[in-house]
Amino acid sequence: MLMRTAAPAETPLPWEDRPSHANRDSIGGFQLDATAVARFDRLLHDIHPEARHVDADRIATLGRWLQDLPAARARAVLDERLTRIEQLRAMLDDADWDRREGACRRVRKLLAYLDQDHDLIPDEIPLLGLLDDVILLELAWPAVATEAEDYADFCDYRASTAPDGDGAQRRDAWIRDRLDALALYQHHHRVNDGHYANGGHPNRPFRVA
Repeated sequence: MLMRTAAPAETPLPWEDRPSHANRDSIGGFQLDATAVARFDRLLHDIHPEARHVDADRIATLGRWLQDLPAARARAVLDERLTRIEQLRAMLDDADWDRREGACRRVRKLLAYLDQDHDLIPDEIPLLGLLDDVILLELAWPAVATEAEDYADFCDYRASTAPDGDGAQRRDAWIRDRLDALALYQHHHRVNDGHYANGGHPNRPFRVA
């Protein structure tokens, strides 16, 4: 029901930057394992088959970019995405939400990876320990965006209007109100694009005697 975002954060990770091939599989003193990187890439494409492929060079380049940021900015890059992860957890636990099985299966696979302590980059490594988590979230996001953003909108609606009834009735009220709002928007758009009178210049100026 909403405009979908291409990434879970306002500013995407800088994937388009050309990778540096120096130290292509290491970030600081941490060496990426080729087998673990391949397993990570397979999981990503199991969740979102159309995602870009990742390799050790790309992950290491992003890791060095993150380390070069001021500490507060680097933390903000991570936290902005980690907030989305908590939103996905809440969605799976919310009895009011009619969870679509396909989307929730993908979310569960995503969360199962995030809940591991020793994954591609061990969580105990300061700052970098969360990098693989946010990379997975960022690249898999298009596969879960519809469900996640509809759920976020439903939560805002539920908090602001407090609709009556059980979960199904609250969802129905949300859908009705959003469809009504969409219909009103489309009506205004048609009116604004219509022409009720000829907007050209008259042949003779209109004068008041």
